[in-house]
Amino acid sequence: MSFDLVLFGGTGDLAWRKLMPALFQAFRHGTLPADGRIIGVARDDLSDDQYRALIQSRFEAVEGAKRPSAEEFARFGALLHFLRMDLSKPDDYARLAASLKQRNADTVVMYVATAPALFTAVCEQIAAAGLNGPHTRVVLEKPLGHDLASNRAINDTVRRCLGERQVFRIDHYLGKPSVQNLFALRFGNALFEPLWRRETIANIQITIAEDLGVEKRGAFYDSTGALRDMVQNHALQLLCAIGMEPPINAHADAIRDEKLKVLRSLKPWTPESLSQHVVRGRYQAGTVHGGRVAGYLEEPGVDSHSRTETFVALRTEIANWRWAGVPFYIRTGKRLAGRDARIEVNFRPAPHAIFTSPLGSANRLVIKLQPQDGLELHLLAQGQDNRRNAQALAPVQLDLDFDKRFGTERVGAYERLLLDVIDGRLNLFVRSDEQEEAWRWVEPILDAWRSDTQGPRPYAAGTWGPSAASAMIARDGYCWSEEC
Repeated sequence: MSFDLVLFGGTGDLAWRKLMPALFQAFRHGTLPADGRIIGVARDDLSDDQYRALIQSRFEAVEGAKRPSAEEFARFGALLHFLRMDLSKPDDYARLAASLKQRNADTVVMYVATAPALFTAVCEQIAAAGLNGPHTRVVLEKPLGHDLASNRAINDTVRRCLGERQVFRIDHYLGKPSVQNLFALRFGNALFEPLWRRETIANIQITIAEDLGVEKRGAFYDSTGALRDMVQNHALQLLCAIGMEPPINAHADAIRDEKLKVLRSLKPWTPESLSQHVVRGRYQAGTVHGGRVAGYLEEPGVDSHSRTETFVALRTEIANWRWAGVPFYIRTGKRLAGRDARIEVNFRPAPHAIFTSPLGSANRLVIKLQPQDGLELHLLAQGQDNRRNAQALAPVQLDLDFDKRFGTERVGAYERLLLDVIDGRLNLFVRSDEQEEAWRWVEPILDAWRSDTQGPRPYAAGTWGPSAASAMIARDGYCWSEEC
């Protein structure tokens, strides 16, 4: 199969940090179709050779095992080409169309890795240049809009230019091997499904923690914040994967239909629940990994009067028969005590205790997303020294490390998703109605924050966020894992 992959924003941060390394890994693994061409598009005045040299220099920042040798890059670099374009000029799209027509590839992928404000203009120009034929697929990065109205406006424009099956709204968390294992765990095994319900599960916690600050993205982040950047997309997609009903098959729409049902079942916000079940915070100066770091308001590009949050914790419920009354807790933030993404399924205690167990202990399933990829199953067992109390139990755990088990067979998120786009598989991409429903659910939070004079709660960098997040979960009699 022949393909052309056009990378709008081909010299940008996302292109060289994520997309090019992912394409190279697919090339190295032999999974990238052989008859391919990758065309970087940007305003820079570069020749093909200069573009190849630029990308090769960027690979120096890639971790060692994923860095190409000179010989490997020479072969991969032969796929790379460059086209200077001003994305506001129709004549430049006509030149792109002429270049694509020369090869007439089986599949054309347009990856729009630009500022979100350009999404609609690029899609309109693609259509005007006749580049929206049935073999064209367009990838749109998040965020798609900053609220429900802007998201609808983008989707309306995209629908006028392209069919829904041509649009790949990417959420790279869905491409993570650990998230793939979450689907496999639930729908490929008979062990957990009978337990996956309110009768046996006490609560579910989703944590996406970063120890980094905003780095060089201060201006972008200041207009976005943690709720838009992480909760509206990544965290809610993880919640859907945990909470959805088994789909009738593995087809894209069957999976996305079930995720949509979860989003529509989330309890609507009320003034009372907004005040008690949503916590926003912002990091101040502190210590991370033994080094002193600045507060958010001191970061380059951040408005000194900013009210943007860098931390969100919230409590919600899925109002259906399977999950009624089970709290789902989500928290995400920057400059926290560690880099850790995980889902914790906390089971209810045994209904009748005949053994003596450690205080507060119960079975727990931990799905580790990063930095490790694996599963932990926490159980209770009898220890070796039971002379004093034969009924005393101690906690033990089964630890499955998928990286060790599968080793080099593991495929990175962007690699998996890019190959899926080329092959036309939509399973791991977000449909427009899913996206709009997620925006509809978070919008009351945004509205409440606009009228809130208190602003984000402060927390020291290197901690686990504001104390109010701990108080929120403690009201239900639970605690975050590092506090239990």
